[in-house]
Amino acid sequence: MSDSPWTDRIVGDRMTVDQEFASRIANSEFSNQQWSLIMTATEFEIDHPDDPDRARIVANTEKVDQIIPELENVQAGMGAMGGPGGAQGSNGSSSGGLVDSIKGALGFGDGGDAHDDQLEAAERLTQEYAEELQAHLEAQGKWDTVREAAATRD
Repeated sequence: MSDSPWTDRIVGDRMTVDQEFASRIANSEFSNQQWSLIMTATEFEIDHPDDPDRARIVANTEKVDQIIPELENVQAGMGAMGGPGGAQGSNGSSSGGLVDSIKGALGFGDGGDAHDDQLEAAERLTQEYAEELQAHLEAQGKWDTVREAAATRD
């Protein structure tokens, strides 16, 4: 999350939306730990903050691509602890590691399509979260104040 003043104003609202969005994550392909990692790599921005009719919160997921290989490590770790999903993904070989990450980034190895699918799912979910956050702010009567704070920052 960015350190801009508008994001500082919505910390409590983010916590509320996190709780409301938890069921959506539970029904997704991501565990709570994976979702936390995705959210850490996501920054929220307000497009067109000067225009009340066009302004909207968007998820900037540019950095999410960098953490996708780590999502497999989180999933494998959960399996090692008896959590769900430990058997999927690695076909019995050790998963993750620097070489596997580099190979995946270059498009080699088995994980290319899975990587793209996870990235697409993460982007879709983070944008849904952004829409939920904006709807929450609107319902609470805070959207205009937040939007205006973002506009003065630009």
